[in-house]
Amino acid sequence: MIFDNVLELVGNTPLVKLNTISQHFTGTFIAKLEYFNPGHSSKDRIALHIIQEAEKKGILKPGDTIIETTSGNTGFSIAMVSIIKGYDCILAVSSKSSIDKVNMLKSMGAKVYVCPAHVSSDDPRSYYEVAKRLHKEIEGSIYINQYFNSLNADAHYKTTGPEIWSQTQGKITHLVACSGTGGTISGTARYLKEQNPSIKVIGVDAYGSVLKKYHETRTFDANEIYPYRIEGLGKNLIPSATDFEVINEFIKVTDEESAHSARELSRTEGLFAGYTSGAVIQAVKQLNKIRSFKSDDVVVLIFPDHGSRYMSKVYDDQWMKDQGFFDNLLSINIKPVDFVK
Repeated sequence: MIFDNVLELVGNTPLVKLNTISQHFTGTFIAKLEYFNPGHSSKDRIALHIIQEAEKKGILKPGDTIIETTSGNTGFSIAMVSIIKGYDCILAVSSKSSIDKVNMLKSMGAKVYVCPAHVSSDDPRSYYEVAKRLHKEIEGSIYINQYFNSLNADAHYKTTGPEIWSQTQGKITHLVACSGTGGTISGTARYLKEQNPSIKVIGVDAYGSVLKKYHETRTFDANEIYPYRIEGLGKNLIPSATDFEVINEFIKVTDEESAHSARELSRTEGLFAGYTSGAVIQAVKQLNKIRSFKSDDVVVLIFPDHGSRYMSKVYDDQWMKDQGFFDNLLSINIKPVDFVK
C-alpha cells in the first residue's frame, strides 16, 4: 500500500505486552507505543487534528504561520504537518528540552526560540509569553496554545481512546498516562469511561508540579513548584485542556527513578522509549507497592515518545552521572554501560 504523504500514518499505534519488567506484577500490562506515529510521539495526533480544524474554519491558508509553545514533541509534530501543508512554523521551546529535540525541530524547518524553563508562566521570558508576543507581532499567524485548546483532548477522544478500546476488546481496566497539557489522558479517558465508567484512570505527575495537589484540592499551590528534569510531564499552571473529572488519581514520580525506569525498559523489553515513558512504568511500580493489581486486570500504559529524543540525557551515562543518578546504583540494580579502553 502506498500512502499519499506521511500524515496518513498518524494514529493506529500498536499495543505491546510487557513481559520482563512486569513479571512480578499481578495482571496484564500493555504499552501503547505512540512513537510508532511518523513524528515519533503522541503529539502527531493533536497537531494534525488542530490544524485540520483550523483549515475547516478558514483560519489557516497556505503561507500562514503556525506558532506554538512546546517541550519538543508537539513542536516536531506541528513542524511536520506544516511542511506537508505549506505553513511556516515558529516554536517557543523550554530550555529544559534536550538538545536532541531542539536540533530535530530546526531540521524540520522550524524557527526556534529557546526560553528559560524555570520562570513563572506569566514572565515575559517564558515560552508561553514569547509565543503570545510572536502571535501578536506576526500577521497571518495562529497560536495553537495546546495547554488551553479543547481540540487537544478532542484529538485523543476521537483516536487514542477508540483504538485502545478496540485493541483490548473492551477488556481494559486501568489507564496510566503522563499528564502535561493533559490532552492525551483527558481525551482518552473520556472516551474509555463512556464505554465503561469503572475503568480507573491514573495520571502521572512530577515532583515540582502542581497537578496532583490541584486534582485533590482544586487549589493552585505555588509552593508545589520547583525545578525538575523530566520534559513534557507536570506543569506550573493549570491547563484547561486537562479534564480532572475523568482522572481518578495522580501519582508523582522522581526524575531519577523515571530515568532509570526508561533505561530498564530498553534493556528488558527492547522498547527504546522516552523519559516520560520511564515515568509511566515507574508510576506502575509504585502503584504495585501501594496496592496489588488483580489477576484479571488489564492495565494500558501510554508511552508518549521515542528514546532517540533523549540521547543527550537519560541515555547518556555522563548526563546521568552529572545529575547524581548513578549514586544509588546498588539499590536500583542498574549499571552504566562499560566501555573498553
